[in-house]
Amino acid sequence: MNDLEPFARLAAALAPWRDQIVYVGGWAHRLYRLHPLATADPRFRPIATLDADIAFDEHTRFQGSMKDALLAAGFREQLCGEYRPPVAKYTLGDERHGFYAEFLTTLSGSGRTRQGAPSVTLDASGISAQKLRRFSLLMALPWRVSIAAGTAGLPVPLHGLRIPNPVSFIAQKILIRDERRRQRKLAQDILYIHDAIVLFGDRASRLAVLWRDDVAHHVSARERAEIVEGIEALFGEVADELRAAARIPVDRLLVPREMQAICRQWLGDLYGRSA
Repeated sequence: MNDLEPFARLAAALAPWRDQIVYVGGWAHRLYRLHPLATADPRFRPIATLDADIAFDEHTRFQGSMKDALLAAGFREQLCGEYRPPVAKYTLGDERHGFYAEFLTTLSGSGRTRQGAPSVTLDASGISAQKLRRFSLLMALPWRVSIAAGTAGLPVPLHGLRIPNPVSFIAQKILIRDERRRQRKLAQDILYIHDAIVLFGDRASRLAVLWRDDVAHHVSARERAEIVEGIEALFGEVADELRAAARIPVDRLLVPREMQAICRQWLGDLYGRSA
C-alpha cells in the first residue's frame, strides 16, 4: 500500500466535512502539485508521509460524527496521555508503522482552564484534537484541490479538499521554526518551504498580491516582522538544518548553497526584507 491509498481512504471518510477541515503539514506539501497554479512537471517525487494532520478552527460546530466515519472506514482510535480528552491518533493498519491521522486546532488564551489545568486538547465531532498556537494562519484563505478517480484505486474523484495556500503555509513554518528545531523537524520544514517555491515560483507576482492584500491581514505587525527576521535566520547562510534538508530527498541532488540563495531571494521578494 502506498501512502496515497490510505490518505484517499481518509479523505473519502471525511468528505462530508470537507468545507470545515484543512489538510495541513506533509499532506499539504504533497497535494500542492495537484493545484492548477503549480508547475506542471516539477521533476521530483513528492515526499512520502504516513501521517496526516487535519486542522479546524476551535469554534467550528460540526454535524455528525467524524469519529464514527473513521471507524466505519477501518480506522482505529489510539488514545494516550493524561489530558482530558486524551491525545488521539486514528490509525489504519499497523499501529507502529502504518498510516495515521491526527486532528489539530487553534490554541488561544492561556492554554489553561479556569481551574488552572492544562487545556491542550478539544473534543469535537467525536474526535480528540490537539490545540496548537500560531495555527490559525493555516486556515486563512485555504485553496482547494481534487484527486481524480482512478488515483490509488479511487472509484470516484475526491473534490474540494482544502489545503493552506502556500503563502500561509510558508509563513507559518517560518513563525514556528524554533519549536520545530526543538522537535528536530526543522530540516523537513525547510525542504517543504523550498519545494513550495519550486512548485509556485512562476506565480511569484500572484502570490505577492495574495500576501499583501489578504493573508498579511491575518497576522499581527509583530508577526510580519518575525517572518522577515525568520527568513534571514533560516536562509541568511547555509546552516546545518539547511544541509540536512538537502539530504532528505532520495530522487534528486539538492545543493545547499543553491537552496539558500533561491529561498532567501524569493521569500524576501514575497514577504519583505530587514531594513
